[in-house]
Amino acid sequence: MTYRLHSHDKLQGLIIGGGDDIAPGLYGGNDDGKAPIDPDRDRFEIEMIEHALHTQLPLLGICRGAQLINVVLGGSLYGDIRGMRKRTSNFRTPLPRKTALGANGCRLAQILGSERWRINSLHHQAIDRLGDGLIIAARDLDGFVQAVECRQGREIIGVQWHPEYLPYLSAQRRLFRHLIECALRSKPESLDE
Repeated sequence: MTYRLHSHDKLQGLIIGGGDDIAPGLYGGNDDGKAPIDPDRDRFEIEMIEHALHTQLPLLGICRGAQLINVVLGGSLYGDIRGMRKRTSNFRTPLPRKTALGANGCRLAQILGSERWRINSLHHQAIDRLGDGLIIAARDLDGFVQAVECRQGREIIGVQWHPEYLPYLSAQRRLFRHLIECALRSKPESLDE
């Protein structure tokens, strides 16, 4: 299955959300066959991310989406971090039971209005080696990457948690508001036609 995006697309921004694991072959990992993967979705979302990168669309990756942005940019993942945690559990919950610590000077902390925030956790894969042009914007108490952003100032943010499950937290709503503001500024000319 091939998906093609055309130059007349009216996209102003893009969110790549959570879901099944990313196929380990895409980042040099080993497939133990235990986790569900969706190769068609991988291909489609890779094409969407490449389109956003090529056209400089604002891009937000959530959980799997953050991981896939990293993979598209040449990074790698830990296939399963459950046995690697020391200070926190890998208990899966949409409730904000974990803590993320923002990196000094990162834009994400400015967007969220704090250098420390509560997050949820629904994942067992995580970013290992960073993709080209990305920097770490936040880690959890075990040191795992919880957020990345683009070092060149482009509007690319990836978060490991699920802010869409935390709309009652104003900091999490700011993440979506920021994407909307960036998307409005990147309004493609085709929308005026």
